[in-house]
Amino acid sequence: MAEKFCWVELLTSDLDAAQAFYDGVMGWTCSAPGHSERDYRLFFQEGNAAAGLMLLPDEAKAQGARPSWFGYITSPDVDADVAAIVAAGGQVYRPPETLPKIGRFAVVADPQGAPFALWADLTGIAAPDLAPMTVGHVGWHELFTDNVEEAFAFYSAKFGWTKGEALDMGPMGAYQLFATGGLSVGGMMKRPPNVPQPFWNYYFTVAALDATLEKVTRAGGRIAHEPTEVPGGAWIAQCFDPQGAFFSLVAAKR
Repeated sequence: MAEKFCWVELLTSDLDAAQAFYDGVMGWTCSAPGHSERDYRLFFQEGNAAAGLMLLPDEAKAQGARPSWFGYITSPDVDADVAAIVAAGGQVYRPPETLPKIGRFAVVADPQGAPFALWADLTGIAAPDLAPMTVGHVGWHELFTDNVEEAFAFYSAKFGWTKGEALDMGPMGAYQLFATGGLSVGGMMKRPPNVPQPFWNYYFTVAALDATLEKVTRAGGRIAHEPTEVPGGAWIAQCFDPQGAFFSLVAAKR
């Protein structure tokens, strides 16, 4: 069984400002979960948790981290997966740790340096099975990497992901689609020269792209790449929030 992305959270330098920005842009509501010792907040879309929000930890800042969106991949055994990732040439930024009655996690990076987290749920509560491209939730996962074939081989071997179509992007190389559990959920591409390091980029699904981009700029964000139509007819755009975190938007229509 393939493991999959199960959660995404924003690590930011200003909790209140980030909350106001995304509430306004995405139409989310935000509240504390009630079980965290730190100020951890949850974004909700129509009653379903869509993402987390927390301050960028000091230890992450010390390692050069900046405000960013960060994804979690399910793991049946976090400790074993960490050992396997290290054996494959990956890194450990935060060793396995348990949040009592919530989950066990670790922060790692793939062999080319793209960070992500592993997550084993301890609540026993199954997450809602949302349809692909549900508005207000992550609709696509995109890896910027230095070697697409090596990156896919790593994630395929470790998490059981399967290879989909490779789309020709001309001078930018191939855009390799991948699936988890038979469902196409993302793509991998070679990191452009202006991207400083490999990383995962998350696309949030919105109802209409142009209207959402107006909200982005009105709320103090910045559009990094203007709307582009992609194969299948969807439209995408890439942005920065006011604290500098990079995120992307996807919609079925402009």
